[in-house]
Amino acid sequence: MVASFCFLEMRSVMTRETPRRHVHCRFGRPNHDTICGETAATAPDTVYKPDIIIYNSHFFFLQSYLRSIMPMSDRSRGASPLRPAFVGTPSYKPDGLSVADHLHPVINAGRVAVITGAASGIGKAAALEFAKIGMKVAITDVNEEKLQEVGKGLIETLGEANVLVIPTDVSKVEEVVHFRDRIYEAWGEVAVLMNNAGIADRGTSWTGIESWRKVFDVNLFGIVNVQQTFVPSMIHQENQAMVINTGSKQGITNPPGNAAYNASKAAVKSLTEGLSHELRELPYSNVTAHLFIPGWTHTGITGSDASEKPPGAWTPQETVLYMLDHIRAGEFYILCPDNETRKEVDMLRIMWGAADIAEGRPALSRWHHQYQALFKEFMRDGLERLDAAS
Repeated sequence: MVASFCFLEMRSVMTRETPRRHVHCRFGRPNHDTICGETAATAPDTVYKPDIIIYNSHFFFLQSYLRSIMPMSDRSRGASPLRPAFVGTPSYKPDGLSVADHLHPVINAGRVAVITGAASGIGKAAALEFAKIGMKVAITDVNEEKLQEVGKGLIETLGEANVLVIPTDVSKVEEVVHFRDRIYEAWGEVAVLMNNAGIADRGTSWTGIESWRKVFDVNLFGIVNVQQTFVPSMIHQENQAMVINTGSKQGITNPPGNAAYNASKAAVKSLTEGLSHELRELPYSNVTAHLFIPGWTHTGITGSDASEKPPGAWTPQETVLYMLDHIRAGEFYILCPDNETRKEVDMLRIMWGAADIAEGRPALSRWHHQYQALFKEFMRDGLERLDAAS
């Protein structure tokens, strides 16, 4: 189905003296003339006249679909929650609107937020935003020095009784069990469980086996360890709760360059989708799951925290504020834009990648030399029509 409304169909009219004939070409493949079954050269008197182009109605369905699910403020070029949109519409987080406004039954003062990978970047920003709301906060990371610094800032906001700082290696389940026990002994519940610990050590498809093991131990099995340790307790709580797993666009579109990281984040996507379904099907479950997919965010993984933020990136705070608003709306897939890539671009890229399978194209055709021009044309045409309709 993805392919049916993702790709365009071009009808090229080829004429000759008599009779008139129509040849249908699939837009998503190279060598159009060959795939049509015959070329203009097969008949010397044939004149190729691409004088009529009819786009498949499925593309207009895609256009209508994107417009229906996307708030008007999201149709700008990825407006940050902290600055005005590029087209002059209000910022996603209008000035003066507190992060604590429109309170969610889970994201609420007095409840408990647990964040892994909280010593820097998105995890640190999430801990600080939950603290601003008045939630009790438990943080963990393997970098104990930076974690303690974050903890001091949280204590200044919340007081020592409302903060737990517990260094933990999430790849070791016994340490995760200790982390959970400390939280339940202190506060008796977990409202928000945010699995954010991650590393980006590089490994190609046939080299770097130790990097592969390290990346999967943290990025995938770290989440498995935390889920299997915390969720059984969370589903028996009286109050609502949620699990937020940090994924990556690289786990969806799979750009070449770091097969180990991409594969780990693809597994996180699959794991979180399965968790969401199992929780949804569980009778009387009060726990939901959400896949948080940051855009380009200036963090310890993408660059030094101390270095200057690239213009195209969002800050961790901007990304977390976007996440919180969409969590409150009950969304499962929280696909974040940034200052360089707007949401429509991500959607079209994802649909092209999914259609590699449905259309039988080579793997990662977006980066295949025979398909790169077609991908660019697909993106250009798709964005032009979406922009014209907005």
